[in-house]
Amino acid sequence: MKTVTLYTDGACSGNPGPGGWGAILSYNGAEKELSGGESNTTNNRMELTAVIQGLSALKESCIVELYSDSKYVIDALEKGWAWGWKKKGWVKSDKKPALNPDLWEQLLALTQRHEMRYHWVKGHADNPYNNRCDQMAVAESQKWKI
Repeated sequence: MKTVTLYTDGACSGNPGPGGWGAILSYNGAEKELSGGESNTTNNRMELTAVIQGLSALKESCIVELYSDSKYVIDALEKGWAWGWKKKGWVKSDKKPALNPDLWEQLLALTQRHEMRYHWVKGHADNPYNNRCDQMAVAESQKWKI
């Protein structure tokens, strides 16, 4: 299986408000940048969308090294929380509803196609790929401002 690196980030102005996401896929020296946004969303929805779009761009099963500055995304996947929420009908252990079940459904299905490895990176620090994803996400969110 090919090993692909996926960097992702989401941004939102207002939370909720206009948002954007950015992703960079890297394989064997080649890079592909993806980005998009929505007029009314949340930061976490954009973080999830970035990972969904990155994984959706892969045409075959891969080993995916996912790098994100979102503890929400990395912890929920790596620690299995999202699978637990799904099993309990999208209810968390504190009995509150899990947010964004529509996106988690998509993401969990995509992670099943790949061998996933999760890496949390500090946001707005010295990781050039994370910083580039942040730039793309912010630029996309700006397109929705009136």
